[in-house]
Amino acid sequence: MVTYIDAASAPKKNTGVIRLYNAEDFEGMRKASQLTARCLDELASIIKPGVTTNAIDRFVFEFGMDHDALPATLNYRGYTKSVCTSINHVVCHGIPDDKPLREGDIVNIDVTYLLDGWYGDSSRMYPVGQIKRASERLLEVTYECLMRGIAAVRPGARTGAIGAAIQAYAEAERCSVVTDFCGHGVGRIFHDTPNILHYGKETDGPEIREGMIFTIEPMINLGKPHVKVLSDGWTAVTRDRSLSAQYEHAVGVTATGCEIFTLSPGGQHRPGLPPLKA
Repeated sequence: MVTYIDAASAPKKNTGVIRLYNAEDFEGMRKASQLTARCLDELASIIKPGVTTNAIDRFVFEFGMDHDALPATLNYRGYTKSVCTSINHVVCHGIPDDKPLREGDIVNIDVTYLLDGWYGDSSRMYPVGQIKRASERLLEVTYECLMRGIAAVRPGARTGAIGAAIQAYAEAERCSVVTDFCGHGVGRIFHDTPNILHYGKETDGPEIREGMIFTIEPMINLGKPHVKVLSDGWTAVTRDRSLSAQYEHAVGVTATGCEIFTLSPGGQHRPGLPPLKA
């Protein structure tokens, strides 16, 4: 049975209960999330052919230090970098290194800052130079999956409605949804209850209630959904080496829907892609 609890009364560890945050909490989450979003905005002008993912990692670390925030992934469960950089067929948790980005690559940059006790978690896809139409289409489909999942968030619905909306659109576009990874509760804890699946039925999962905070972060493949984790224990790749993409937002449930905490302040929701039609 699902248990909901006032976040102020809950211990600062994942105990399997769903925290409900208040208006003051939402303000703390906004600040952390907007710092993350600003960093992702800045990266749009940095990511280009020849730039290494280690250089991106250094930028994310220094940006955080300049704003009194800690990169949450640094030393998290043994992870040694400040950001995850997932290129082409890497689904998630790619580790920065000294290999330069190449023309035509697509890369996901996943940033989480810890600011004043709040975790702002978000990721975006970036094209590296000119990319093929197939890559561009995957980015467009994945972003639309994210926004359709967000549109399904409202009090009284089930979390399964999020996954159902994402899966229906992805599969209609002849893409597949990665089922090995999911979104998660976030706020005072980096990874919290509930898990937010990106597939399933509208009737699946716990009820969505006002005050919940969680991420939605669909990973969409051009090929089959199957993945494997490499020997480094972190890097997940598509088994068929097909391209993979991911966009992520952190949202807070309101009385009528949800607030997206990690919206781009500069309107760079889809860096490098044509503007969305009105």
